[in-house]
Order: sequence, then structure tokens, then C-alpha cells
Amino acid sequence: MEGSDTYLIRPSHQYKFKPAVVKECVREIVRERLSGKRFEPEEVQELSRSLAECIKDRVKNAGFDKYKLVVQVVIGEQRGEGVNMSSRCFWDADTDNHAEDLFMNESLFCLAVVFGSYYY
Repeated sequence: MEGSDTYLIRPSHQYKFKPAVVKECVREIVRERLSGKRFEPEEVQELSRSLAECIKDRVKNAGFDKYKLVVQVVIGEQRGEGVNMSSRCFWDADTDNHAEDLFMNESLFCLAVVFGSYYY
């Protein structure tokens, strides 16, 4: 055989989902868009949708184009109460991962989570 197969079942190390890189992308976007922002119930739906879209685009452009991305953004009013959030999924622990970041100011909190699942 002269040629070699180019089909890879696993990403090479340089193309694996890197939570630290993704977390930094998320942190930059969230801080840039929410610093100094007050909680406005009428704006939360569109704001969380646009944040999720922006995060997804930035992560895709960071070199994770072989990954299916799921971005979840939760924005709530800061009232001194606790919030618990959990997720469950079935994935390949060798290739798939997630990253999250929490932003809080005196008016609101924002939790952004990015799940990356490798396309086989």
C-alpha cells in the first residue's frame, strides 16, 4: 500500500477539546458583554441567546471545528439566594469535555457552560 489512511477515530492532542482555552474564551466574552450591566428581565432572553451564539462562534474559531458544541447560558438576578444547576450526558471521556465560567456583579449572575463532543 502506497498511501496511508487519513481517517482518524480520535483527535490528535493538538485538536482535542481544551477546557482551559475554552474557559478563557467564555470568560472574555462574558466579562466584555456583562461588565456594568444591570439585570433587566425583558432583555435576559435575547442577551443569553446572543451570548451563547457568540461563545459558540468564538470556540469554533479556536480550532474545535471537529466538535459538536452545546452552549448553555443562564442569567439570573442577584438576590443573595443560591442556585444549583446540574447536567448529565453520555460521552467518550477520552475525547469529549466541557468548560464553564461564572460571572457575578451586584445585579446579576451568569453561568455559561460549553460542552464539546467529538464528531467520529
